[in-house]
Amino acid sequence: MLTKKIEAANPSEADAVLAVAYARRGMSKAVPKYRLPEHELAPDTAYNIIHDELMLDGNARLNMATFVTTWMEPQAERLMAETFDKNMIDKDEYPQTAAIEERCINIVSNLFNAPDQGVGASAIGSSEAVMLAGMALKWRWRDRRRAQGKPTDRPNLILGANVQVVWEKFCRYWEVEPKYIPMEKGRYVITPEEVLALTDENTIGVVAILGTTFTGEFEPIEAIHAALVKQNAKTRFEIPMHIDAASGGFVAPFLHPDLKWDFRLPLVKSINVSGHKYGLVYPGVGWVLWRSHEDLPADLVFHVNYLGGDMPTFTLNFSRPGNQVIGQYYNFLRLGRAGYTQIMEALRDTATGLAKGIAEIGPFELLSDGSSIPVFAFKLKDEVRGFSVFDVSDKLREYGWQVPAYTMPEHAEDVAVLRIVVREGFSSDMAGMLLDNIRNPSLSFRPPAAPENPVFRRERSV
Repeated sequence: MLTKKIEAANPSEADAVLAVAYARRGMSKAVPKYRLPEHELAPDTAYNIIHDELMLDGNARLNMATFVTTWMEPQAERLMAETFDKNMIDKDEYPQTAAIEERCINIVSNLFNAPDQGVGASAIGSSEAVMLAGMALKWRWRDRRRAQGKPTDRPNLILGANVQVVWEKFCRYWEVEPKYIPMEKGRYVITPEEVLALTDENTIGVVAILGTTFTGEFEPIEAIHAALVKQNAKTRFEIPMHIDAASGGFVAPFLHPDLKWDFRLPLVKSINVSGHKYGLVYPGVGWVLWRSHEDLPADLVFHVNYLGGDMPTFTLNFSRPGNQVIGQYYNFLRLGRAGYTQIMEALRDTATGLAKGIAEIGPFELLSDGSSIPVFAFKLKDEVRGFSVFDVSDKLREYGWQVPAYTMPEHAEDVAVLRIVVREGFSSDMAGMLLDNIRNPSLSFRPPAAPENPVFRRERSV
């Protein structure tokens, strides 16, 4: 019987006997999920229980929803495994890891054409990086207002309704009024005219996105910058720009090197970028860069006497593993400019080819084509009846694909789309298989569903 007590000379011998059958140890009765079990389990048993439960998750490589990296080279994985235990914050004990972090900051700063030596920090991801950049914007604005003898109680930030939710969090946590520019059908980025209409003397900055979450498009950063330069000269507001390059920061320098969006534009004072997106590193690592030391207020930087040394730090987190920074440095050394360019070109070609194939299928219409970053969105044509993009998303899950369906931001909520993110590890062969599944007549050309069909009968709010 499974519950039979086994006598053994020592516990390890009993474990060896029990391990003969897969389900004999720990599998014959439920394991507590919300409290500690009374006794320990054998390592392999604990591993198998968790491993088997995780099989219920989706396949990360088939997840077309996520921007984050789902494949790295074995050598990178080995380096990252070797550095799990190094505390990134403890720069005195791990000076070489700290030196590598500093090199990465300088590499990214140089990539973004900063005029000075790299000024920045690593972060858990762009969410933390955004918080740090937003704080610097508010502090700089507050210092200017105090120097002018003016009140500092009503700061605001100009941003599109298409921003990632972390910007809403920043505004709420740090008591900054968000001034959202709404989207509209056919336009899913902000424009210079709309930016200028919302700015005033209390504006701490303007956020523009290099690669929007919804469609992958670049906002017209250079045109917004030119408009702000003229307005600042007239009003003396000194309004700066922050570029949210979470998705596009490791794409534009390689695919669009002549595009002016970075520190080549004088009003761009800070940039965030996600190393775990097109920086090609497993989550989570992000970077925040400032144009110069002058743009990072000194009173935001702490000097901590910790574990034997003075340590300047500007983070919201403290202890965290150094392995993601090591993974980023591996990619920089391994790929170089030529390697990143080759990968981004391949991803772009896969994305644009897949987008073109989808556009040729009867009911679909592109909102973007993957040429800015390897991300594109598409919707059903207005005349299509009988099913929605949510039904298409559900049907694709039957093949294993995770293709998100969602509605667009404020003032364009009636537009529902599907989005595909092409990442390293998603081959043109896989793109062909996905296209074949989308072409499946049962998915794309199904007539209005009969009531008994549960997949296409369901109506959802879009």
